[in-house]
Amino acid sequence: MNRLEEDIRHPSLTYDELVTLRGYRSRRVRHALVESGLDCAVLFDPINVRYASGTRNMQVWSMHNACRYVFIAVAGPTVLFDYAGSAHLAAGIETVDEVRPALMWDYFATGTRNVELAGKWARDIADLIERYSTGRRVGVDRIDLLPLRALEQRDVAMFDAKPALERARSIKSPIELRQMEIAYACCSDSIQAMRGKVAPGLRESAALAALAAANIERGGEYMETRLLTSGPRTNPWLQETSDRVMQAGELFVFDTDIVGPFGIFTDVSRAWIIGDERPDAEQKLLYSLAHEQLHHNIELLTPGLSFQDFAARAWPIPAEYIGNRYAELLHGVGLAVEYPLVYHEQDAPTWQYEGVFEVGMTVCVESYIGLQGGREGVKLEQPVYIGEQEVRPLCTYPFESALID
Repeated sequence: MNRLEEDIRHPSLTYDELVTLRGYRSRRVRHALVESGLDCAVLFDPINVRYASGTRNMQVWSMHNACRYVFIAVAGPTVLFDYAGSAHLAAGIETVDEVRPALMWDYFATGTRNVELAGKWARDIADLIERYSTGRRVGVDRIDLLPLRALEQRDVAMFDAKPALERARSIKSPIELRQMEIAYACCSDSIQAMRGKVAPGLRESAALAALAAANIERGGEYMETRLLTSGPRTNPWLQETSDRVMQAGELFVFDTDIVGPFGIFTDVSRAWIIGDERPDAEQKLLYSLAHEQLHHNIELLTPGLSFQDFAARAWPIPAEYIGNRYAELLHGVGLAVEYPLVYHEQDAPTWQYEGVFEVGMTVCVESYIGLQGGREGVKLEQPVYIGEQEVRPLCTYPFESALID
């Protein structure tokens, strides 16, 4: 039995429940592959590897180094290829049938032997395909040029596996939902721990460090972005955290984007006033509009509603704020930002695809209000679960009543 860190830190989920969850995810992946007409898949994305195999190892490093991957056959085994010397990490994980050392072809690791090692990698994968794939239709979520060419030379028919994995991950089981509730409770606690340190004279970078430390102390893992800013750096949005010294009376705005316990991506945006100053009229207006947009759009969500209808009924952004609108109205959330993603109605002709909201989806509803060239802006974001009878928030961290006009 492999006593994973998450099993020890969070006894509210039993080991048997984690076994049940891994089985649920494994079955969803295979079902999605069948629906896509695929016999097997080779997955490199560490989020997909984690979902499909129930294992993790160097999640961030493996995002830019192809040091671990997994082969999954619809009617066959799950073979995990892990970083050399890491086989013990999957010991006792019942969703993994075999662990082998991964072959690398990155130039830093293989130098001038990179083409040779990519060929050996392709040979090993082709052998598995030959044994377990009658139609030799293989799904791949992402792949580098050298192994791609090496597989093509072996007449392997490759197809995009991302649609299958995104569909599989989009519907959460009851145990996954409990994981998310635990993770978002830890996120709320981490926000509050950071808030206890935010004061005039503190640097933005110190506030971000406090959030990251609190998350790790509570069993979280890492941070994906640096979206925490103050005062004039809150407009436009998507400015990264700096060493700017924060001033009393300014808006403090952030997007957590932290990977918490169980690998759950906890995605929350809040804003408040730094220090004991009272908000001015402009700050209250910005916050009130963002709050109104957020909750109007949450109330629209219901199973069966199409993405296009949701966008058409979304809160109408006042004309003066449209130019600075956030990139999307909402996106799915789980182990990462995921399917679905719904754009603003005016952006739909360029980007929007068809689809409907389903029971079991978890999504983050987004809002940003700020004038182009304005002094400050407000970003709010709330994760919610779409159930049969209700849509309920996953994060309980409060909004600021003093900023709602």
